[in-house]
Amino acid sequence: MSLKQQYGLITANYWAFTITDGALRMLVLLFFYQLGYSPLEIAMLFLFYEFFGIVTNLFGGWLGARLGLNVTMNIGLSLQVMALMMLAVSPEWLTVAYVMAAQALSGIAKDLNKMSAKSAIKSLASDTDGQLYHWVSVLTGSKNALKGFGFFVGAVLLGAVGFQYALFVLVMLIVVPLFFSIIYLDGQLGKAQNKPKFQEMFSKSPAINWLSGARFFLFGARDVWFVVALPVYLQGVLQWSHTEVGTFMALWIIGYGVVQATTPKWTGLKKGRDADQEHNPTRTTAMKLALALAVVPALMAATLSYSPQVILVGGLLVFGVVFALNSAVHSYLIVSYADADGTSKDVGFYYMANAAGRLAGTVLSGWVYQVSGMEMTLWLSALMVLSAGLLVLKAQPMPKTA
Repeated sequence: MSLKQQYGLITANYWAFTITDGALRMLVLLFFYQLGYSPLEIAMLFLFYEFFGIVTNLFGGWLGARLGLNVTMNIGLSLQVMALMMLAVSPEWLTVAYVMAAQALSGIAKDLNKMSAKSAIKSLASDTDGQLYHWVSVLTGSKNALKGFGFFVGAVLLGAVGFQYALFVLVMLIVVPLFFSIIYLDGQLGKAQNKPKFQEMFSKSPAINWLSGARFFLFGARDVWFVVALPVYLQGVLQWSHTEVGTFMALWIIGYGVVQATTPKWTGLKKGRDADQEHNPTRTTAMKLALALAVVPALMAATLSYSPQVILVGGLLVFGVVFALNSAVHSYLIVSYADADGTSKDVGFYYMANAAGRLAGTVLSGWVYQVSGMEMTLWLSALMVLSAGLLVLKAQPMPKTA
């Protein structure tokens, strides 16, 4: 298969997985809220999902560099099938511990899939003509748009066929790309020429470390109010239905993904003969975008009491656009900074920080909302974004050798 065909296969795998990932999150969140679980209890259902993402990115990056990214991607797809089947059981089996275990498998699957897809692009695209930036943006943006579609699918399936049968539908959705991936995905993709030792997974590059720290706070800033607090507030305070909550959050993530996919146009990347490294985004670009983003949740927190529905809907739309730009630039920077030999080592380390930020944001989303309300989650979001902006500015890349 050509490089573009390999990229297309990787993207298709990522898309199919992402739809099931978004649908499963919405199914679990709405189903257990319907059963009477508190915001903090719901957040705890996702604890292992996020925690095992931290472990997976570290170990998975090492595994991908040693065995190839086709191995890690296919393992991820297979584990998602197992997680879905675990939850498609009789309701009396669905204790908190059991659901957390299934979510752990899904978290491992998600981060193996993401790390594999992002790392593979380094082997398939050039960084000198803007191709790498475009391919990373398209992959990341389309993935998030489809995760939004997955939110919608999960909410609709819950209302239409119930929790158990919805899971069977998702299993059928992911088995087909797994079959094609096993047959056609290049077995040499992402293998390091020098097999890394496990202790090498802890990056020695200051730029990777600072960028990873910034990623922790950036995604913590999103999830601290979006993951649990927002849907619970919309349903519990504003009295929105399951379908309304799922549809709104789905449309937001779809729009967020579209912005990510077109970020090169927003940030002024030029293509063609004149395209070169200086047109690509830098750590300064990321810092400026973070400062712009921090303003949004701060203003929302200060004005939420005046008209909660208008402020949340309008503010979330603005937040989505600016956050998408931040995320896409960060995603480009890590792939660009990563070592070409065994890219998954650095990408895995970076997404370990991403998963840690999501874990912190998820737990804080349930706890802070339950204790102090929606406004406090928004203030905390603004503070975390500011931290991300300060850290990314210190991520000075190493000079590239000839």
